[in-house]
Amino acid sequence: MSKNGSVELISNTQDGDLLVVNAARCSFDKQHEEFDKEKDTKLINYLAREQHLLPFRHPVATLRITCPIFVLRQLGKHQVGFSWSEVSRRYITGEPEFWIPEELRTRPDNIKQGSEKGDFSKGFEWHIKEALKASQKEAVNFYYELIDEGVAPEQARTILPQSMYTTCVVTGTLLGWYHLYKLRTEEHTQQETQEYAKEIGKIMEDIFPVSWEALCKHSS
Repeated sequence: MSKNGSVELISNTQDGDLLVVNAARCSFDKQHEEFDKEKDTKLINYLAREQHLLPFRHPVATLRITCPIFVLRQLGKHQVGFSWSEVSRRYITGEPEFWIPEELRTRPDNIKQGSEKGDFSKGFEWHIKEALKASQKEAVNFYYELIDEGVAPEQARTILPQSMYTTCVVTGTLLGWYHLYKLRTEEHTQQETQEYAKEIGKIMEDIFPVSWEALCKHSS
């Protein structure tokens, strides 16, 4: 993940694994006060394996994600089970930060597949990165020129490139986060997006350990 990017946990359902099994047992008007490692783990795996996924919609987690705009637009395609709030440059005019690729990749023959490792010379990569930095700086200078001339921030922001970092607060269900993780770590997904999805997966594994393992193991 890029050095200026981050994924951090703000809040989450406590005892989320217990909530999953209690939601499942609600049909029989039963619940456990404490998580039974043997019985409840077995039930969670059964639910995931048999695709009885409704109980996994009850636990939620809220994350604060800072990433380039082009990454957020891919993560933000997932709307079911999520609420998204993002920094708005209608209201702020602070100094933007920008993403620069660590290495350049090539376009594959099949445009529906992911990019491939490039074989560019160090001199060429240096030239491209410097050109990117120059174009970003030019865009920022023009942005502030518009602001200084009294142009509304909501219009001035349109000059800023997709490589600019943005920050969002996202609340999603456990099942929603799993679907995002599964699709955005698929091998043909853009590499930069995969990196953020993997960080999200680490957080979910920590806060919902039994359910997350079951979903990753059994759910399609």
